[in-house]
Amino acid sequence: MPNLKDLKNRIASVKNTRKITKAMQMVAAAKLRRAQDAAEASRPYTERFNAVLGGLAASVGSSDGAPKLLSGTGSDQVQLLVVMTAERGLCGGFNSSIAKLARAKAEELIAQGKTVKILTVGKKGREQLKRDLGEYFIGHVDLSEVKNVGYVNAQDVARDLLIRFDAGEFDVATIFYNRFQSVISQVPTAQQIIPASFEDQEDDAGEGNLYDYEPDEEAILADLLPRGVATQIFAALLENGASEQGARMSAMDNATRNAGEMIDKLTIEYNRSRQAVITSELIEIISGAEAL
Repeated sequence: MPNLKDLKNRIASVKNTRKITKAMQMVAAAKLRRAQDAAEASRPYTERFNAVLGGLAASVGSSDGAPKLLSGTGSDQVQLLVVMTAERGLCGGFNSSIAKLARAKAEELIAQGKTVKILTVGKKGREQLKRDLGEYFIGHVDLSEVKNVGYVNAQDVARDLLIRFDAGEFDVATIFYNRFQSVISQVPTAQQIIPASFEDQEDDAGEGNLYDYEPDEEAILADLLPRGVATQIFAALLENGASEQGARMSAMDNATRNAGEMIDKLTIEYNRSRQAVITSELIEIISGAEAL
């Protein structure tokens, strides 16, 4: 049984930990509101932008003049997985859920005989995948110094992908991130961004036929598709930001509650041990008095 000093020190240590987790919970709650507003504000623009591109893509179809970003290379042999996670931990299963989805996809592709390449955005995903899939890494994007993710950061990632695509380094690119639903619910998502895919905009695909475009659809698509890649990456980064803060807020709330329960248990154990020491000392005093 630990002595009273050890129990007292442990109670003080857990109380300090609870202060830290409570502070982190409050900070995450403050950041969550801004991140959630940014993620939700980006959704209508992203959806409408994709709908317009979907309409243009439907008009162009598989014509010879279709941009390469739309028609693809004609193969899906080389797959690039862009795994987007956080730079920091202490956010529950946020990073693990993205890494798990990416790992399952990579293993599936490898089993099919495909060539897999992995580009990581965020340190935590890289750390979790390094052991099993480190040989497939081709690059890393470090956002640890970025306090507020902006469109320029998405443009940098998109520019890297487009340069690699134009150089023939891969055929298909898929991003992995968490889509924010609520503080306690973040959905791991895999989304193909190269070549462009517009399955979600099938109902709006025909809207492009209501407009006359100048210059022609192929020229407009050639200009808009690279922006579409950056837009989808930016939306994913915003969704990830909100999901990270929501997951951290929930994790720190649970940690604070657990610390409180541990303090209560340790306090009871401390009081019992203290009472046992007092009782033992009284018995020794009484026994000594009776011996006189």
